Amino acid sequence: MRALVQHVQKNNWEAQGIARVAAVISNKADAGGLAFAREQGIETRVINHRDFESRAAFDAQLQQIIDAFDPDVVFLAGFMRILTAELTTHYARRMFNIHPSILPNFKGLHTHAAALEAGVKIHGATVHGVTAELDHGPIVLQSAVPVLANDTEDTLGTRVLTTEHVIYPQVLDWWIKGQLEWDDAGITVHDVATQAHMSNFA
Repeated sequence: MRALVQHVQKNNWEAQGIARVAAVISNKADAGGLAFAREQGIETRVINHRDFESRAAFDAQLQQIIDAFDPDVVFLAGFMRILTAELTTHYARRMFNIHPSILPNFKGLHTHAAALEAGVKIHGATVHGVTAELDHGPIVLQSAVPVLANDTEDTLGTRVLTTEHVIYPQVLDWWIKGQLEWDDAGITVHDVATQAHMSNFA
């Protein structure tokens, strides 16, 4: 989230009337991103999922909170909730997520541990469109990092996170500039040389 906000700030989009971060919303009151957002003068909201009897009830209230800001696009960043089909359909073709693996490998949680257990040599992250099926929406951009012999979950996760801070702002940039086309065939990125970002770390 911080990387997305800083990308908007770096490009001075709000002053130019191009784009702004309307709000940062979390289901955890102690999320570090909320404090950062407030420091930047961005509206924040907290909705605790434990206050609701069902996932559907939580998502219905979450949708009302989001819609109050009238966003053109929604970016999920560390929002560790499985969303209902009703919510994802409401934001169809305008909601994105970043997942810490090279999808379709290692969906769900604990992706770095799964990568180490599987013995893969390449790991990374994926920005994808959000659909009703978990971690299954059309892929926009992926990163790749080597898995080193002495890696732990923490060291591998840190290496992947560094690339997440590159590829997620890039996808935001494409969206703002009208270079993303999301149709029945998937997501196409127009007028760019590549849809992959490779980062090598010692």
